[in-house]
Amino acid sequence: MSMAAEERSARAPWALTAPALMLFVGVLLIPLAMTVMLSFHDWGQYKGIEPVFILKNWREIATDPYYAEMFWRTFRIAIMTTLLTALLGAPEAYILNRMSGRWKSFFLLVILGPLLISVVARTLGWALLFGGNNGLVNKLLMSLGVIRFPIPFMFTETGMIVALAHVMMPFMVLSVWAALQRLDPQIENAAMSLGAGPVTIIRRIIVPQIMPGVLSGAIIVFSLSASAFATPAIIGGRRLKVAATLAYDEFLNTLNWPLGAAVATLLLVALVLIVVGSNALIERRYAEVFR
Repeated sequence: MSMAAEERSARAPWALTAPALMLFVGVLLIPLAMTVMLSFHDWGQYKGIEPVFILKNWREIATDPYYAEMFWRTFRIAIMTTLLTALLGAPEAYILNRMSGRWKSFFLLVILGPLLISVVARTLGWALLFGGNNGLVNKLLMSLGVIRFPIPFMFTETGMIVALAHVMMPFMVLSVWAALQRLDPQIENAAMSLGAGPVTIIRRIIVPQIMPGVLSGAIIVFSLSASAFATPAIIGGRRLKVAATLAYDEFLNTLNWPLGAAVATLLLVALVLIVVGSNALIERRYAEVFR
């Protein structure tokens, strides 16, 4: 091969990835860099945005307990949503994996179907079901004897967790289901032939094998729940704000773009640190499974 051909061959990967790299830089890195820079600018009601480098917005977030409570509420709701999706999604994926071909395809479509519908439409559906004290959910729970008095779902963290868990459930089910595809069914048969019961098989064989899928799904659900906007805005309302709704209000209602940029940047940094750290721990703990 001539020198010119070798040079063209060496440049080919860069030429092929250049469009995607330019798109990545243009629509993601540059806006992120501009948002970070904006967070260090000043803002006043009458003077607008001043392009100066100050720490006023970051100092306000660090010293005002309101922001600490808001971020704690954001991560608390994300953690509870993750736990709820793991408790319901892992058994759901296991049952789905044990179904026959026709029923498996049907219920897999049922699980993935909500992803084809807008999050806003699904959340508005939950708002109609909650519907205050006389909502359909409260009437059903009271008729079944589960509760004696109506539970306030709208404008509460409970309602946000339930609605977010429904929105995020497909991501958990798919992660666990993918982990189950790597599980050899003959292992269960071998355990049964040795006298192990169903509980022992699930506890000592199934759960350890699908745990990487559960943790991977937990990372996805947590990050999406912590940065969710539509569901907290509709179910939580304006009084029960999370980081995403607060950044939206600062950008479009109060027009304090620098403070909104600081909130959004802090949320992004926190999520990146949590996701990267969790992923590293999972890969280290389950290195044998990922090989």
